[in-house]
Amino acid sequence: MDGSNFKAVKVECTLTGTYSKLIAILCNINHFSEWIYNTKTSQLVHQYTPYDFTYYSETHLPWPLSNRDVVIHVRIKTDSLPNFLSIAGTCENNLIPVNSGKVRVNHYKANWKVMMPTDQTIHITYMLEVDPGGSIPSWIANSFADKGPYGTFSNLADLLKNQ
Repeated sequence: MDGSNFKAVKVECTLTGTYSKLIAILCNINHFSEWIYNTKTSQLVHQYTPYDFTYYSETHLPWPLSNRDVVIHVRIKTDSLPNFLSIAGTCENNLIPVNSGKVRVNHYKANWKVMMPTDQTIHITYMLEVDPGGSIPSWIANSFADKGPYGTFSNLADLLKNQ
């Protein structure tokens, strides 16, 4: 990432699924712990519209590290046809106070660009920038930077197939 020692992550994949299935999964905040890598808990903070909402998430980290938490504003947009779906997530941590015993993630930015090459497949290009905060050295965080996205998108692929 520009101005940081932390690496950004890019995921590009084609999965079995549709826009409506993906949107249903992304809007089901209470079930994020079932598929987003190491998510301990997630809950809705504010619903602006069905596709514009803010949620709180806690991520489990192994001992001796403290869990991380973040408040993320998600905006899901599609063009009128729909040929293209874009999803943006940014942190809005000022909406709720920091929880005791957790380290607040102060930089989080995720962008999804989704297209449907066929009527039953979606092609996703996902970019993630995150600074985990606290005292995790960047070289340690960078050495595991691909593990979370890989696990998350593997779980997402399974959910899309079975939904």
